[in-house]
Amino acid sequence: MTQVPIFENAHLYVEKEASEIPWLKIFTKEPYKELGDVPKELRLQLFEVFDIIEDEMKKYYKPTKINMASFANMLPRVHLHVMARFENDSYFPNPMWGAKLRDADLDLPDEEEFHKRVVEALKQLSLD
Repeated sequence: MTQVPIFENAHLYVEKEASEIPWLKIFTKEPYKELGDVPKELRLQLFEVFDIIEDEMKKYYKPTKINMASFANMLPRVHLHVMARFENDSYFPNPMWGAKLRDADLDLPDEEEFHKRVVEALKQLSLD
């Protein structure tokens, strides 16, 4: 199933990961295999986008922790995962790819509103 990006510009796009927690993924449009293969200007943009998403997640959801990951073993192209973690999510303190420890007891604010806030903040960047 193809995801519809919640944000994109000429070089990057942001997708939502289906999950019980707020989880966004940032991709480069060009399918670079390793972060070191990404041109420096684009790497800086990638981390600017990460910073904005992290900040918006912290303000909106007030999570216990923000997780950032970039494995790219199953999908061998540069992308960053940005996840808001909570002590009562199903996996905490384990990674979301780890063993489930409990059934989640999360009462989170509206995800669409969060996405709108992220998009508005990203539009303020000069990313092209």
